[in-house]
Amino acid sequence: MKDFFNNVARYPRYFISFTLGVFFALFGWLKPLLSKPLTAIALFGLVGGTLAFTFFTLQAMLGLSPV
Repeated sequence: MKDFFNNVARYPRYFISFTLGVFFALFGWLKPLLSKPLTAIALFGLVGGTLAFTFFTLQAMLGLSPV
């Protein structure tokens, strides 16, 4: 049973390592795009638009509109 709990205790460390690895790889891929002002503005606009779309969609789906 001790081995089971040792194995389960490793999962949070694996999750953190996996998540940091994904963000590191994504940042390495986007780093050349951020060096040019026009593509940086377009990239931030795309990210902001995606977040706004998600926010407003979830707000409408959950009925949280302040009406």
